[in-house]
Amino acid sequence: MTGFLDLLALGSVQRAAFALLLGAIGLPIVGVVIIGLDIVPVRFAMMHIALLGIAFGLLTGVDPLLCAVVACGLSGAGLAPLARSSTGLSGAMGLLMSLAIAAALLLLSISGVNAAGAFELLWGSILATRTGDVVLLAVLAVVVPGLFFLRREQLALLLHDRELAACSGVRVERLTTVLLVLVAIAVAGAIRLTGALLVDALTLLPALAARRLAHSLTGMAAWAVGIGVVVNLAGFTLALLLDQPPGPVLVLLAGVIALAAHLIPERRTTAWQSSPHEAVSPH
Repeated sequence: MTGFLDLLALGSVQRAAFALLLGAIGLPIVGVVIIGLDIVPVRFAMMHIALLGIAFGLLTGVDPLLCAVVACGLSGAGLAPLARSSTGLSGAMGLLMSLAIAAALLLLSISGVNAAGAFELLWGSILATRTGDVVLLAVLAVVVPGLFFLRREQLALLLHDRELAACSGVRVERLTTVLLVLVAIAVAGAIRLTGALLVDALTLLPALAARRLAHSLTGMAAWAVGIGVVVNLAGFTLALLLDQPPGPVLVLLAGVIALAAHLIPERRTTAWQSSPHEAVSPH
């Protein structure tokens, strides 16, 4: 126990814990959007785009993770016109991933940087969290919940039926673009904490568990944030106690909670997708 308390006194550990707490506020709501828009493949594409951004940063000497965030944000905006149908978006994902990984490897070859070094950044390191990473997560912790609750009725319509949302006066194209940019930036921002390959622990898994437990879209967001806080803080503490890498521990804990939630009998009011009015109101 003394060793554990000594770890908690370290600045890097405190910064990592604070970053995980901030991540638990904004990133699970991003997972709700991913599920609602049915754009799960987007996060895989953003991982490849992030690698391209990292490669560009290593070539130019600019902060690689800053380049990854910018690249992902621009890609998210560029994907918005393709989000009119899941087929168009999924097809673009395959092309985008192939081009991104090829361009990244070419840039790494030109720069003379060992590709293993770039891929190491994709694995992430919570204890290597920097002040800039915390600032990005703090911004997401404010912007994502703020946008969600200010535009929850429009979001409910969009996630329920795109055409219905357009007929109801929702600016579908603009809102979709904003959501895709936030998803892309959030995925890039989570890379430092768990690594690109484990981003689901911070975004998708809490949202999947919340979907089973919630009556409404707002309730799903609240459940997702609550589960995210528990997973991040409990998983990080458990990893420190067991002297294990935090990323995999977070994923396993989030996965267990998601599986446990799906073992609970489904409620008679089945979730927020059945009606746009149910998506906003808990009744």
